[in-house]
Amino acid sequence: MSEIPASAECCHAASEKTVVQPGKAALVKRLARIEGQVRGISGMIESDRYCVDVLTQVAAAKSALDAVAMQLLENHMKGCVGHALQQGDATGMVAELIDIVKKVR
Repeated sequence: MSEIPASAECCHAASEKTVVQPGKAALVKRLARIEGQVRGISGMIESDRYCVDVLTQVAAAKSALDAVAMQLLENHMKGCVGHALQQGDATGMVAELIDIVKKVR
């Protein structure tokens, strides 16, 4: 995972639900690779590949998506959550963080 400086903030929002995502280009590149993996899995199924080989590729794609999710969560915590803590307005942000961690795990 790429290192995001502690001062990086993802909460420079034009509106409440849009952010400037640190490391956007790297995240998009990783997602493009994952998209290719998923297309490859589809091709494996179309060509009747061995189930264990397909499942191995599914596990790899899931792991890659998990890594993207963890990077986004890290960005969110260093930026948006950190900013909310500095502003003394963390109650809602902490509740949101707990909800998203439950979904991501």
